[in-house]
Amino acid sequence: MKKTIFSFMGIALALFAFTSCGEKSTAGNTAAKTANTKKMVLRYAEIQAQDYPTTQAAYKFAELVEQKTGGRIHIDVYHGGQLGDEKATIEQLVFGAIDFTRVSISPLSEFDKSLNVLSLPYLYKDAAQMWRVLDGDIGEQFLTNVESAGLVGLSWYDAGARNFYNSKRPVTKLEDLKGLKIRVQESQIMMNMVSALGASATPMAYGEVYSGLQTGVIDGAENNWPSYDSVSHYEVAKYYCLDEHSRVPEMQLVSKITWDKFSDEDKKIIKECALESAKIERELWAEKEKASEEKVKAAGAVITELEAGEKEKFQAAMAPLYAQFGQGYESLIKDIQSK
Repeated sequence: MKKTIFSFMGIALALFAFTSCGEKSTAGNTAAKTANTKKMVLRYAEIQAQDYPTTQAAYKFAELVEQKTGGRIHIDVYHGGQLGDEKATIEQLVFGAIDFTRVSISPLSEFDKSLNVLSLPYLYKDAAQMWRVLDGDIGEQFLTNVESAGLVGLSWYDAGARNFYNSKRPVTKLEDLKGLKIRVQESQIMMNMVSALGASATPMAYGEVYSGLQTGVIDGAENNWPSYDSVSHYEVAKYYCLDEHSRVPEMQLVSKITWDKFSDEDKKIIKECALESAKIERELWAEKEKASEEKVKAAGAVITELEAGEKEKFQAAMAPLYAQFGQGYESLIKDIQSK
């Protein structure tokens, strides 16, 4: 009888142990599954307004990532410079305080000097040539190069071509720029460019340009169609010359710290979504440019192009800049110009 009781007790203990192990195993699997599907909430910094092409593309990027990861990765877009200016957001990306951003390569070149090559004036014949470069091996190499600064380049965004505009006279040839006081960014390349063209380079905060033009502190400035329109510079500087001296693209970035947290599958998704958002941004940018052009023309802006043979004169004047800022990258510059 005692043997029978002990046998039943042994069976009961065995069953209990088996059940307990099963519960622990199930609990362990659930925990692992939860860890693998844990939602990530990330931050994307954008300095432009909510309706700007780059911001709209950022929202689309976030939407695509959420869709393709089944909601595991959620990205909040902070527009209008809520997280700081471009330089500040780059610095925060390096330390992982912000996860994604879109910036001009001008401030980014402080973190990767090779990007100065892409800022050289009159580097491209037209937009088609620039995209052949950026969407090819050269562009991919530049996206990779920023990893040394703690960043990962994802895709290229369009920022159009920058052109000169002024309040004094139409510009159709090099001599027309002589003596004009032109506002530029606080960039050595831009200051040297304006000086080389015979004008007087005047560094000034962007927010002060309208009043500077209005009061005659400066005679002109340079920027793309949407910027010329959005801050109403056409009201005080109606002469806009399509010289297309600079095509400075913008890069969509992710923090290397954030990037290293993604699985290989998620990295592939993020890259695909970034490339898709870049296509969307370029379409939105083209629409914005067209709308801005039509608006300023209707308001009385005088649009001019360079006379035949003048573009070559502008390019020739850039030789000292290429010698200074292109030093060590001569073969790369030739490769870009041959595309």
